[in-house]
Amino acid sequence: MNRRVGLLIVSILFAGFLAVSCGRQSPQPDAHPARPLIVFLSDFGTANDSAAICKGVIVSIAPDVRIMDVTHQVTPYSIEEGARLLAGVTPYYPSGTVFLAVVDPGVGTSRKAVIVRTKKWQYFVLPDNGLITPVLERDGLDQAREITNTNWMAQTPASSTFHGRDVFSPATAHLAAGWEFNLVGPVVPELVRLAPSVPTTDGNGITGHVIALDDPFGSLITDIPADDFKQLGYELGEKVPLQINKKPLLLPYAKTFMDVAVGEPLLYIDSRGRVGIAVNEGNYAKKFGVEPPATLFILRKGPPPRVKKEPVSR
Repeated sequence: MNRRVGLLIVSILFAGFLAVSCGRQSPQPDAHPARPLIVFLSDFGTANDSAAICKGVIVSIAPDVRIMDVTHQVTPYSIEEGARLLAGVTPYYPSGTVFLAVVDPGVGTSRKAVIVRTKKWQYFVLPDNGLITPVLERDGLDQAREITNTNWMAQTPASSTFHGRDVFSPATAHLAAGWEFNLVGPVVPELVRLAPSVPTTDGNGITGHVIALDDPFGSLITDIPADDFKQLGYELGEKVPLQINKKPLLLPYAKTFMDVAVGEPLLYIDSRGRVGIAVNEGNYAKKFGVEPPATLFILRKGPPPRVKKEPVSR
């Protein structure tokens, strides 16, 4: 072997030794699975300790979980509002997310406590009172099970008025910690469903409802989809005749709030694809005294359809 080849081999071996040594000194971090994610919604409010207690129960069982909040300011006992907010946030979270939703006016009664898995492979721990309805209508039901296995609950007698602490939170924690979903209890073949209000369209226009406020701004949230409104024929910038609780109004159809002067009202399509009514840099609900529920009628563009008059007998 000539000297040049020998030096080359030694150089290669030395470089390999350095690479191995450096690798030992500065190892690459191990790949760990994502931490379990829990997203929490309730009507508990923020002036008491209920939400904090539920979180304490969860982390005492599953200390590695992440807990995020939707809101704890759902109007007390309003299953419909909780359902709307729950459906609004779930598309933005990945499969495997566990949603804890407690709006439970029937706590302590015969209503079931359930875990629901959708076809998007998201989990929902909540009372069987319709809270899951709009999520299932959009994402589909894979399976639902009643929480009956006491190992998934608090290991003390459950309160008749705080199942958020004693049933839903521990079940959420065990599920997020990897406990087998099928062991929580029996399959629930049919869940309670809400019967939400649905707008109707005829030759005169569209009749819908003010279903909520976009607080803290006081803008009106309606149940009229953007596509239904667009069928009425209005273009951006045009005035739209409508009635709120049968009171006639004329509002500009705008793309965004600053398309009208500060303090002026407008009709627009909100970020969730529904008709909204607002005041630019103001609070529509307070300014005009409108609170949900309220009726809303939007007139179709153009002259109203002619009504055939019956002959008058003489």
